[in-house]
Amino acid sequence: MSRQTSRLDAKKVNSELLTLTYGALVSQMLKETENNDEVNKHLERIGYNMGVRLIEDFLARTSSNRCLEMRETADKIQQAFRLYLNMQPTVTSWSSSGDEFSLVWDQCPLSEWVEIPNSGLKYCALIPGAIRGALQMVQLEVQCWFVQDQLRGDAVTELRVKYIKRLEDAVPAGED
Repeated sequence: MSRQTSRLDAKKVNSELLTLTYGALVSQMLKETENNDEVNKHLERIGYNMGVRLIEDFLARTSSNRCLEMRETADKIQQAFRLYLNMQPTVTSWSSSGDEFSLVWDQCPLSEWVEIPNSGLKYCALIPGAIRGALQMVQLEVQCWFVQDQLRGDAVTELRVKYIKRLEDAVPAGED
């Protein structure tokens, strides 16, 4: 078995393991709280914390530099999905000002083998949270939200990302 084949198999296993454990996590959270809004907030917060931690690994693995425009940022997000989830969303639907775009998946790996009732649950809330957390660590404030979701009957899953502002590097109080 070649080294390349072994890496692809490991990525597929990692993606499938995440899919299954994520489903169990969401299910357990729903049983414990019975409040979809609370679960949505918690999933987004978990994603945010993951993004905060993953960005360092991503930057080390890819030797990436600071992005100077949103198109570069979109390419890096696309690369991160390929690296960590073995999937590649399509970057599309740029706003005329270049500060907003969509990530579109024909099949979102987190929602494979999942069916949810029409209950207000945002099953994949982890994803926008992770993007927000990672980008905040590189001084970009963005908003992320789902426009379409296959779990709601749409043909694709589409996540919108909108640039808000560049954050200033902050020095902790007392460490000037």
